[in-house]
Amino acid sequence: MLVYVSTKSGFCDDVISNAIETKILEAFQGKLGHSTSPSEIDSWRNSMMYMNNVLSDKAIPADAGVSIEYKVPLTNKRIDFILTGKNENKKDTAIIVELKQWTDVEITEKDGLVSTFVGRGIREISHPSYQAWTYAALLEDFNETVRQDEIILKPCVYLHNCVSEEVINHTFYIEHTSKAPAFLKKDSKKLGDFIKQYVKYGDADNIMYRIDRGKIKPSKNLADKLQSLLQGNQEFLMIDDQKIVYETALSLTKKSTASNKHVLIVEGGPGTGKSVVAINLLVALTNMEKTAQYVTKNAAPRTVYESKLTGTFTRSRISNMFKGSGAYIEAESNVFDALIVDEAHRLNEKSGMFQNLGENQIKEIIDAAKCTIFFLDEDQRVTFKDIGDKNALRSWAGKAGATVQELTLQSQFRCNGSDGYLAWVDNALQIRETANDTLEGIDYDVRVFDSPTRLRDAIYAKNKANNKARLVAGYCWDWVSKNNNAAQVFDISFPEHDFAMKWNLASDGNLWILKPESVNEVGCIHTCQGLEIDYVGVIIGPDFVVRDGKIVTDASKRARSDSSVKGYKTLLKQNPESASAKADLIIKNTYRTLMTRGAKGCYLYCTDAETSAWFAQLIAPAEIQPETYIDKYRNLPLRLLSSKVVRPFENAVPVYDLKVAAGLFSNEQTVNEVTDTSVTNIEEQDWVELPGAFRPQPGLFVAQVIGESMNRRIPNGAWCLFKLNPGGTRQGKVVLVQHRDIQDQDTGARYTVKIYESDKEIRGDDSWQHVCIRLKPDTNAPGYKVMEFDGELEGELMVVAELVAVL
Repeated sequence: MLVYVSTKSGFCDDVISNAIETKILEAFQGKLGHSTSPSEIDSWRNSMMYMNNVLSDKAIPADAGVSIEYKVPLTNKRIDFILTGKNENKKDTAIIVELKQWTDVEITEKDGLVSTFVGRGIREISHPSYQAWTYAALLEDFNETVRQDEIILKPCVYLHNCVSEEVINHTFYIEHTSKAPAFLKKDSKKLGDFIKQYVKYGDADNIMYRIDRGKIKPSKNLADKLQSLLQGNQEFLMIDDQKIVYETALSLTKKSTASNKHVLIVEGGPGTGKSVVAINLLVALTNMEKTAQYVTKNAAPRTVYESKLTGTFTRSRISNMFKGSGAYIEAESNVFDALIVDEAHRLNEKSGMFQNLGENQIKEIIDAAKCTIFFLDEDQRVTFKDIGDKNALRSWAGKAGATVQELTLQSQFRCNGSDGYLAWVDNALQIRETANDTLEGIDYDVRVFDSPTRLRDAIYAKNKANNKARLVAGYCWDWVSKNNNAAQVFDISFPEHDFAMKWNLASDGNLWILKPESVNEVGCIHTCQGLEIDYVGVIIGPDFVVRDGKIVTDASKRARSDSSVKGYKTLLKQNPESASAKADLIIKNTYRTLMTRGAKGCYLYCTDAETSAWFAQLIAPAEIQPETYIDKYRNLPLRLLSSKVVRPFENAVPVYDLKVAAGLFSNEQTVNEVTDTSVTNIEEQDWVELPGAFRPQPGLFVAQVIGESMNRRIPNGAWCLFKLNPGGTRQGKVVLVQHRDIQDQDTGARYTVKIYESDKEIRGDDSWQHVCIRLKPDTNAPGYKVMEFDGELEGELMVVAELVAVL
């Protein structure tokens, strides 16, 4: 997401006029929907003055692009400063500058970490060069435009208050500073030379806008790459707090002994990379010849990882690397150098099939290892038996004489990197009140469907891309098909919607999420927790309903076979208040977990109509058009606004449900008259919000281009920004043209989108006239020809609009 965007000259003017922090803050609030701390605003003011001094070099092009606070795809991290332009070979280049106000920095024994004063205390934090090059690497890994357009990324660091380079450029960090050089207070000229080395010409091609609109490739699935990881290849980059957790865990393991035990508690919400760090730790510790195991209560992730490795390593080696949480009842004390416990919130007190073995899983795991690393999210406890919370971990660590350290993971990789969506889920499920009561400004695909059939069809469509979309549901239906897998036996049935499906097959077990045909089945909390897909469709059952704006949960609506609420009835007799509170938490946490399995989107169907209306209202407030309306513009990359908030050409421009390229105004289709000064009827016209790089103004409109005649510039189906009645020369421009004799090859309409060329002749009175007008395709598809028109017929050929940009 682009926040502040300008040119070098515009940026320097904003700094010189003392307006830079105000401009950034206004853009920040407009894009992200909230403000920020006074300290960050002060940092903008201070750091941008130093960047202005660097950019004052006249050899740095005035029309180079400047972007500030660009959000890294699929994370909640922002890049401080980016300068864009072209190098001496006219190649698009983006220089990433990580800005730091640090004055003093201390070296650590941990790779990629330094120690400095941050947040009112001395803390270990990523070396800024490590930050800069990993941000660049993430852009290369996840942004399709960067890869396909071969945009060169050059990361660097500017510590404008730091004098000593003894730590920052120490040889201990050379692996990182060689990838992203660090410039100190005295190095402003060196930084300028670095910039000039890679940006010689201005940004004529809107590099950052193209990057910002670039398609985001799905994040790599941990299970798919585990085989390579275990062979020593780093498939997942760990950024910021992930790196801190990783290095801290390695450091603690190295110094832990039987008489000097350590416990590291790592808390992180859905998608913060707990499993990524855990698997990387397993690989690193194994390569260090440390005895280490990956531990989870939930069998699904273990089974998936093992299945990926079968045939690569012996089965015994696989089993020795991945263990269930009940495997340490009889383990010798301190026999392991490290145990890495993922999903620690799912730990139970007792072990075994009948939950009657051992004393306490937390105690047994800590006792078996010199160093134990627990990854947990207390809000993902989803059964009555889950005992994994921080207080319990601290208590058992203390009894074992272990030193406890606690860290938090915050970098968001799931849900499109949106902390806002996770906060919205908590608010919507009334787990905790947050400021995110709507999804406005949140880049994550959330929809409510009025039919389970429509939900299923949407998941089927998404699954065609890469087998990464699944249906799941609250456990409110008995698993009839488990023992009767006849074709006509279904578990979840809605006859009024012609919908009937089975729970996941028992034969697939914990591999359900990998099986290609499992898209035809419905999963539950027990088969998807700890794993990730691209799109998740969630059926919310009668155990969770909304009444007059309040959520009411009812554990009695769960299926009889659901073990997650086992013990509820007994506790209800003993202590009704405690039983209801505990069941309420379990049910809400279940849906929170299900609704956060998708990396790209979450689709909902509620069995209760009032509950469905509740979610629909939260997803689509008055100022945003509802899902059924947006269906009209499927794949439109812009936000539709309702007439209640539209200010024509101030905050929105019209969008036409018409097929351009060609056929914007075909015989059957007409455009509502939009002039430079008025709009005939706001409510009858549809309106969209433009990207930050464009300012709404009279005459602009958005429409879709259909066809292959311009596919070198305009992909088939692309949404484009046009300007009505363009003035000035049209030579060489892409225009929308009307003529009675045009028969567009793609649509058969009398309108077409083509490159305009014309030949002119001068008359004796110094006036001129067209001799020939040509409309040229720009395509690599066969069969498209140049259209030629006699200049005498110019009056019958009308240039309706000019292409501004492909959106």
